[in-house]
Formats: sequence, C-alpha cells, structure tokens
Amino acid sequence: MAKTKQDWLKEAKALGLKLAPKDKIADIRAAIEAAQVKPTKQAPIDKPPATAEEPKPSTIAQPPTPSTAKAGGPVEALAKAGKRSKKGLEEADIKAAKESRKRGEPADQPEPPVDMPKKGPVPATRPKIERRSKDYRLAAEKIDKAKDYELKDALKLACETSAVKFDATVELHVRLAVDPKQADQNIRESVALPNGTGKSLSVAVFAEPDDQAKAKVAGADFVGEKELLDKLEKADLDFDVLIATPQLMSQLGRFAKLLGPKGLMPNPKSGTVTKNVPAAVKLAKAGQVEFRVDANGNVHIPIGKVSFGPDKLMPNAEAVLAAVKAAKPSSISGGYVLSSFVTTTMGPSLKFKL
Repeated sequence: MAKTKQDWLKEAKALGLKLAPKDKIADIRAAIEAAQVKPTKQAPIDKPPATAEEPKPSTIAQPPTPSTAKAGGPVEALAKAGKRSKKGLEEADIKAAKESRKRGEPADQPEPPVDMPKKGPVPATRPKIERRSKDYRLAAEKIDKAKDYELKDALKLACETSAVKFDATVELHVRLAVDPKQADQNIRESVALPNGTGKSLSVAVFAEPDDQAKAKVAGADFVGEKELLDKLEKADLDFDVLIATPQLMSQLGRFAKLLGPKGLMPNPKSGTVTKNVPAAVKLAKAGQVEFRVDANGNVHIPIGKVSFGPDKLMPNAEAVLAAVKAAKPSSISGGYVLSSFVTTTMGPSLKFKL
C-alpha cells in the first residue's frame, strides 16, 4: 500500500526533520532520503524569511527514479500515467530547469530526443514573376517597367498584353497624396463614361408612385416602395445600382449592413440619392461609374473592356482622370497625383504619365 502524506511526515519527524504539513510529498520524501543517505545528525537550520528583493528559493526536489535512487533508499515503481510516470517526471525536470533559469541559477538543459528532426534551411521563395503563368510572363516581357508611357500608348499595349481568354476589364489605378482619415480628403465621386463600361447594369429605384412611372420610362429594371423593402427583407439583391429619393432614405437605414458592404447603399455624392430620378437612371444605364479613395490613398476605376480598343477607351480614361483631378481637396497643396497605372484583369500593369 502506498504511503500517505501523514506516514511520510511521521517518518520525517522520527529522523528529526522539521517539515510542514503544507509541503509536497515529493519534497518530504526527498528530505527523508537525504537524511538516510547522510545520517549525521545536525541541528536543523531555520530558513530565513523571504524578502521582496531576494525571491524565496524553490524547495522543489526531483523524486528519485529507479535509475538514480541511492542504495538503501526507498524506490517506487513508475506509474503508468500521471505525475509519477516517466513522462511526468521528465516534464517536472524541464519545469524545474526553467525555474532555475528564471532565478539565474545554472541548470542542465534536457537533451532533446535523438529522433527529433532538425530544422533545415528555409528554401528561398521564387520571384513573383516566376510564379506567374506562361502567358503572363510572355506578356510582361513586352512592357518596359522603367518607362512612363503616354496614356494612349499604355492603353494600346494593355489591350495587346491581356493574358486571359475572356473580354477583360481595363482599369485605371491612381495613387493620390491624400489622407483618407481626414473628412475633406475622403474622396468619393462618380463620373459618366462617354462610351459606357461594356457591362449591362440592372437598376432598381426606391421612390414614390409618381417617380416610379418616370423611372420605368427612363429604363429602370425594378421600381417600387413596399415591394423593394420586401426584397431587402429577404436579402434579394438582384440589381447592380440602387437609386432612392431623399424622402425615403430614412427607411433604408436598417439595411445599411446589407447594402453597404456590397456598395449598393444610395449616396448623394455618387448621384444615387436624387430628386431627379429619371436622369439618375439614364446616367446609370449609360455607364456611370463611382470611385472612392481607399485606406492607402488609391482609387481604382474600370473604364471599359479590352474589346473597346484604345480609340474607345481613350475618351473614357480622359473623363475619369478629369473627374479625379476635379475632386482635389482644397487642403492639398503641391503634388496631388503621385502615380498612375493602367492594367487589365489578371494582366500586367503599365505606368503612364499625365
């Protein structure tokens, strides 16, 4: 039968050891074994009280194992699990070594298992261009990254280097010297493209009955008041643009979390909150695009499709750049446009000068 804590304390008292009941069994047993190995009686030394400057030394003693027990001392068989198992004793050794290092005492580091795999050198990552497709690499070879192209030449080369098999979208990316955290520099505008976007947009109108009839004539795909609220209740967003009148905007507030992330929330700056509903519908159908600065001060604007060719893309690009320049905040002095690029969907980019 395994000894209880009281049995260990009685044995310690018989040997003249002063131990407290709150001490751990492992500590009591280690003290008894030390007294048995060195039976010379010595006056017990009281431990000095611990101070704030000098931390109290740990009294943790490692329990003996069958391989390290001294002759004449009691030896217990290893348990299958728990603190007295082989794994538990190894973890206790590691914990004691950590505590010794914290106190600044030298401690023997436990040797790692022999079969532990060693970490080899991290393989170097291939350059990004080498991880691209073969068609992309061939297209990128035609572009001089150190050159600032003229806008028309950049549009022509972008169409020639489109590396996909579908009709890709042509985009302008402009970096501006603005701080979007400033209210007056958080640019958000809309512009109508002369040649459209090449995409057929579905327009929904949230308006009163008088404006609903006018919007239908102007080309709106869906009009209504209660009907549109029912669609939003079901999260049915089968439209690309939502136009609303100022009188009904308060009813859309509860759908802000639904419409906002999709970019469908009507906004006066984008022209989708207006009293002139027919004009807004015609602009949306004709190819009006909205652009806004992102958190890094960039704007990204689609200006058409590769199938347009440079002749139709040029007027669209000029209209977009004119709108970006016109949106310059009055608080910005000096350089406003830092850099500008044109690219296609999944294609290489070209830098152009304004």
